[in-house]
Amino acid sequence: QVQLVESGGGLVQPGGSLRLSCAASGSIFNIDGMGWYRQAPGKQRELVADIATSGGSTYYADSVKGRFTISRDSAKNTVYLQMNSLKPEDTAVYYCKAVRRRIDVYWGQGTQVTVSS
Repeated sequence: QVQLVESGGGLVQPGGSLRLSCAASGSIFNIDGMGWYRQAPGKQRELVADIATSGGSTYYADSVKGRFTISRDSAKNTVYLQMNSLKPEDTAVYYCKAVRRRIDVYWGQGTQVTVSS
C-alpha cells in the first residue's frame, strides 16, 4: 500500500500562487510516476500534470502549461505542484495520484484550491 497526503491548498486571489505538496509513504518502491488531477464541481476529474520516476519526464495539460510546474524531491518522497498566475477556472479539489508497477493506483484525499477575489 502507498499512502499519499496532500497539503498546500487554500484561497488565493486571481493572479496569485500556491504550491501543493504530496508526500508518499508506505510501499513506495517501484512507483512509476506521480501526478496531480483536479475535479471542479459538476465536472470530471482531469489530469493536470504528472512526472515519471525514471527520467523525470513531465506532462502538462494545455490549460496549465506555462503556469504550473510539477517537481519532485526523491529524498523526501514528495511531489510538488507550483501554481502561478492562478485563474478562477483553476478552482477545484486537487488530488495526488501514484501508479506502482503500472497496475496499482493510489489517490490522496484531495486538497481544495479556490481562486477568487
